[in-house]
Amino acid sequence: DADAEQTARNLCAGCHGPTGISVNELWPNLAGQKAQYTAKQLREYRDGIRKDINMNGLSQTLTDDQIEALAEYYSKLPPEG
Repeated sequence: DADAEQTARNLCAGCHGPTGISVNELWPNLAGQKAQYTAKQLREYRDGIRKDINMNGLSQTLTDDQIEALAEYYSKLPPEG
């Protein structure tokens, strides 16, 4: 999905890497992660259930449909980069 790829570039790539492989060991890799898991985490950050100053702010802009699309996008990326 082109929209999910663009959202990933704009919101996620700075920390989680352009291919979903994080450049910092403090931030998780998203490539190859199960879509349901990623979507759940994003919703919990957006809804304030999980707390992280960066993730809470970034996820506020995401709709449920965008979260699902992002999660699917990352699930299809190879976990090795």
